[in-house]
Amino acid sequence: MGRALVLTPELRVRLKRPLGELLKGEPDEVFAVLSERLRGRLVITVGDVVTSNALKHGLRPWAAIVDGKAMRRPVAEELPLASWSKRLRVMNPPSTISEDAWSAVGMAVREGDTLVLVEGEEDLLALVAILCAPEGAVVLYGQPGEGVVLVEVNAAAKALCRELITSMRPVG
Repeated sequence: MGRALVLTPELRVRLKRPLGELLKGEPDEVFAVLSERLRGRLVITVGDVVTSNALKHGLRPWAAIVDGKAMRRPVAEELPLASWSKRLRVMNPPSTISEDAWSAVGMAVREGDTLVLVEGEEDLLALVAILCAPEGAVVLYGQPGEGVVLVEVNAAAKALCRELITSMRPVG
């Protein structure tokens, strides 16, 4: 797998706070608003539930990163894989950012029309997506039990993600 970065206990606590704007409410309400607000924007989704809800509401992600689970349990409904022309499969253990996953997310965000299927856990890959995305893009991810987080990709968001990733512990 190469080198990887692992979450520290301190960082786990910090990441419980949203990295962007938290949109609370039922998925249908939240995505009805988002599909209008984000029309024409480059959108990257992280998580099966967020990706599925985006598609249901006519918001097609430029790139999507999923692991087949929602809150660590297998998701009931499969994503329509045909929604993307490219699919990348990577290993990314829980609480980790693997070198392979970083590379796959970077490629997906650069090239678009790509679904990244993660064996393991995709949660921390939102940080990588924000770092790799062009300014002006939007990254959406779920905040368990609360709603959807919308991160406007800009210099401040990238600086925050760089700081968070720098505080992770290298392994491998």
